[in-house]
Amino acid sequence: MDLVLEAADRNLLTPYVYPTGWPENEPFRQLLSLFVITNLGALVLYLLFGTLSYYFIFDHKLMKHPQFLENQVRREITYALRSLPWISVPTVALFFAEVRGYSKLYDNIEDSPYGWPGVFLSMLSFLFFTDMGIYWIHRGLHHKLFYKRFHKPHHLWKIATPFASHAFHPVDGFMQSLPYHVYPFLFPLHKVTYLGLYIFVNVWTISIHDGDYRVPRLLRHIINGSAHHTDHHLYFDYNYGQYFTLWDKIGGSYKSPSAFEGKGPHDYLRKLQEK
Repeated sequence: MDLVLEAADRNLLTPYVYPTGWPENEPFRQLLSLFVITNLGALVLYLLFGTLSYYFIFDHKLMKHPQFLENQVRREITYALRSLPWISVPTVALFFAEVRGYSKLYDNIEDSPYGWPGVFLSMLSFLFFTDMGIYWIHRGLHHKLFYKRFHKPHHLWKIATPFASHAFHPVDGFMQSLPYHVYPFLFPLHKVTYLGLYIFVNVWTISIHDGDYRVPRLLRHIINGSAHHTDHHLYFDYNYGQYFTLWDKIGGSYKSPSAFEGKGPHDYLRKLQEK
């Protein structure tokens, strides 16, 4: 995040926003800047990619499903916009620790323990580490001690749209993002790679709520896509994973998507039309 902060300081904040005598590395200034940048970034990612997905990928026929709520899209967006600033508060604290040099993020490829192969390896390990972390956090949020208070609001959307992707209770949203932020404090990671992965995971979160169940046949039971996550919203106790089905299979919570078996929301709508 320090790359983004440096760019913001150089091109906008130092020349046009802050007093000239306020040092760029002053902690309170950095916290304030990170809070603004994090919120603006989250809004842009959510609204831009959510809107693109909603208009170009999401099947609007699903809005005729009996479990699609009245004014659902507006409610999803409203809930997300109210939650994102609160989610950003602990997130900014972690970004601040990164900026102050407490993480294992590095600037140059030659700083990687294994050069370019190490960069690619870190990308894969990031995905597998975060997939594992999110699985157990997500499953934990379904425990009766936490579900009603923190995770149930997200399950209000049985037939989700891309805008449901970030419509979480703030505690829920931050906890499920925590593995992304923990990784660079535990393992070396290139800074640009980290920013790219951060954008990717936000786009992926939108994609598993987009109602587009198409996955290459060979990957249907490997990749946790929208069909898997739709069944999670519908049937509650299955498919907690983020990218892969590995941990659901290990944890005994894997369910073959109903959409792949002719029993999904689209199939239900077709049966209603036939009647």
